[in-house]
Amino acid sequence: MMSPQVQRWLYPVPEGLYCEPGQFFIDPRTAVDRAVITHGHSDHARSGHRAVLATDETIEIMKVRYGENAAFSFQALPYGQPLSINGVTVSLIPAGHILGSAQVVLEWAGQRAIVSGDYKRQADPTCAGFELRTCDVFVTEATFALPVFRHETAAKEAARLLDSLRVMPDRTHLLGAYGLGKAQRMIRTLRDLGYDRPIYLHGAMVGLCALYERLGVELGPLLPVASVGNDRLPGEIVVAPPSALNDRWSRRLANPVTAFASGWMRVRGRARQRGVELPLVVSDHVDWGDLLQTIEEVQAQEIWVTHGRDDALVHQIAKMGRRGRALALVGYEDEDD
Repeated sequence: MMSPQVQRWLYPVPEGLYCEPGQFFIDPRTAVDRAVITHGHSDHARSGHRAVLATDETIEIMKVRYGENAAFSFQALPYGQPLSINGVTVSLIPAGHILGSAQVVLEWAGQRAIVSGDYKRQADPTCAGFELRTCDVFVTEATFALPVFRHETAAKEAARLLDSLRVMPDRTHLLGAYGLGKAQRMIRTLRDLGYDRPIYLHGAMVGLCALYERLGVELGPLLPVASVGNDRLPGEIVVAPPSALNDRWSRRLANPVTAFASGWMRVRGRARQRGVELPLVVSDHVDWGDLLQTIEEVQAQEIWVTHGRDDALVHQIAKMGRRGRALALVGYEDEDD
């Protein structure tokens, strides 16, 4: 069998997933000498590494979040450009998760492994779409790896938000969205649906939205809530971190309709628990159907699962006639997706 050869040179260690011949880690959970980073979310991109290889956008995101000296050195690798590291051919291809997100393609001794990081198959106007490539071993997330999870399109859910705004024009519509990726995706989707009024931002959203615009993602007119004299904002859309939906900050707004864009909004109990009036089922992760489709299409003999609902997925992989393996890597979170 070919695929067992891969686990002799690519395997989990306490720091994370390690490529032995290349002498580098992929999304390590602690500071290491050499790290390949799939994307800028904090459970994958951490500071303190000596050398970081990533897309240019991911590097820029890390610098905004952690400072210019987040790593001792950075090396940008464009999508699709191969790089030899100690004889291992490394290339990055789009993951479709957020701006700059990448799958890591590793080729060594006639074998190909792909580490997907976090990914989705749905269209997203703020980042390059997921690129499919066949391989011997595919390393996948399993954040929403249960049959109940079926994500709606961002356009459908954004249209529901606009419908609510038309029905209740005297109320502020407060949209909770994770600050990196989800917020910008929802804003851009609202623009594509024709919403051209200013969108108001919680202060925590300003820096990353500015970075997205600097990197070429047009988001239209944005204003910090703090810059508005009368900050009750009836009839307006305000985007804020999920943590701000029910805190004292939100009480200044005009009888807000609380919305939350997240794959977890498929679970009604979670929406009720968070006091969400308008749950929007939008995720930047792959859902159950797209996950199974991807496993079929990559044609890998083995599927390794890094984090999430790995038990259910490994069981399903066996039913599909493939070998599944739970890596049980620690340090990866669901964030607020």
